Amino acid sequence: MVLKILLLVCFFAVMVAVGIYCRKTALNVQGFVLGSRNVGSWLTAFAFGTSYFSAVIFVGYAGQFGWKYGVASTWIGLGNAFIGSLLAWRILGRRTRLMSHYLQSATMPDFFGQRFGSRALSVAASAIVFVFLIPYTASLYNGLSRLFGMAFGIDYLWCVVGMAVLTGIYVLLGGYMATAVNDFIQGMVMLFGITAVILSVLHGNGGFTAALESLSQIPAESAPSLQGAFTSFFGPQPIYLLGVVLLTSLGTWGLPQMVGKFYAIKDEGAIRKGTVISTIFAVIVAGGCYFLGGFGRLYSSVVEYTPKGTPVYDSIVPSMLETLPDLMIGVVIILVLSASMSTLSSLVLTSGSTLTLDIIAPALKRTGRTMQEKAQLRCIRLLVVFFIVVSSVLAIVQAKSSVTFIAQLMGISWGALAGAFLAPFLYGLYWKRTTPAAVWVSFLTGVGIMCGCMYCTFTGHQFISPYFTSPINAGVLSMLSGLVIVPLVSVLTPVRNAEAVDGMFKSYEHTVTVRAATSLEDEETA
Repeated sequence: MVLKILLLVCFFAVMVAVGIYCRKTALNVQGFVLGSRNVGSWLTAFAFGTSYFSAVIFVGYAGQFGWKYGVASTWIGLGNAFIGSLLAWRILGRRTRLMSHYLQSATMPDFFGQRFGSRALSVAASAIVFVFLIPYTASLYNGLSRLFGMAFGIDYLWCVVGMAVLTGIYVLLGGYMATAVNDFIQGMVMLFGITAVILSVLHGNGGFTAALESLSQIPAESAPSLQGAFTSFFGPQPIYLLGVVLLTSLGTWGLPQMVGKFYAIKDEGAIRKGTVISTIFAVIVAGGCYFLGGFGRLYSSVVEYTPKGTPVYDSIVPSMLETLPDLMIGVVIILVLSASMSTLSSLVLTSGSTLTLDIIAPALKRTGRTMQEKAQLRCIRLLVVFFIVVSSVLAIVQAKSSVTFIAQLMGISWGALAGAFLAPFLYGLYWKRTTPAAVWVSFLTGVGIMCGCMYCTFTGHQFISPYFTSPINAGVLSMLSGLVIVPLVSVLTPVRNAEAVDGMFKSYEHTVTVRAATSLEDEETA
């Protein structure tokens, strides 16, 4: 116990120290929200990865999908690495950095407002972010309750309060740069932690071959005739597995807290390096999490079950870790804290800046009052506190009562945000012909599909078909619908401010000056 407490104290001290160290970079809005657009490749890549993978992934999703699909769930992690990280950086990174810099936009809603010449679009996007990021934020605490109870025997309430206070301190002090530096430190913990945990769990089951052999003997309820279903290449339900891969991988392209990392990166060289670093990080962390979860059924005798006989998915990974040595349990606690706090800091910073810069400041301007930069900075900090408090209260309410809808809203939140934003953001970066009307339709379609799924989930009705009853598959429908609807509506509706749009796209073609050595290196590589 002393060892575990010492690890926590050291971890907390480092996080606060980083916040104090970075406070000079958060003296204005650009510094607080974007690190003055001067963040290097390593910090940005780790910030992207740690914001991507939270306790929801490590405890919830890894346990749930590992139980359902066995070691084939590793495909989810690989999809996250190559679609959610590699392709996201390659396709979105450079253009997002250049156009957002040209437009001087600091948030995704502001991008929509300026790219499509519509303040109403910016307000609508901000409202979507505000509504759907709160339950997303609250869900981050869920994975901590069982792990802290297992390791320390302390009440979940104090876990939530401690994590919220610590995150608030370093975000308020150092803004984006503090979160980026802490994300790098937390990312290193995650890389080491997931590797050590996998090796320990496999060792406890007689090694990789023995664990795989034991898993192959377990029959799958969904495919009883398939021998060794949980060790097969695509698992017992490949179509459902594909849905999870698409939502958790392609979905990141439309999440504001993820895309925002490209706004802050320093230059194009940092984007190229960041692409490689982020992909390697995702292969190890995401691939490792889902690979670990794939062996969850070996612990079927100790996991918790509902009265209906289905496993409590959040209990699977903690049950796998109970037999580890105290030092490893301490590492796991730091691992999950790192994963959760990095994502939490990103979410609350995104929420606070979006609400201030895209709704409050423009609203005051329309009344003839200008919100000075210091006032904007104070407002962002106050809203960061507000989001942390609200999400903490929601997480505690869920844990202390029979209210369970917050956890269910995690999938709804991800699907609504990605479904509403992915298509118009992607087409807006690449296609001049994208119109404001198409963006409105994408917003309405993405949110409408997920709200319909949520309503049917809570009322016990079927949404479209059994396949789309799952929020995961409904989220995929939401994203793919937007990718089809946006070009169709754009063809049928007029473009606004064609000359201004031409100027935006010329930002991709600006001339830069480089050292001769760099130029020669590029030519030799080509």
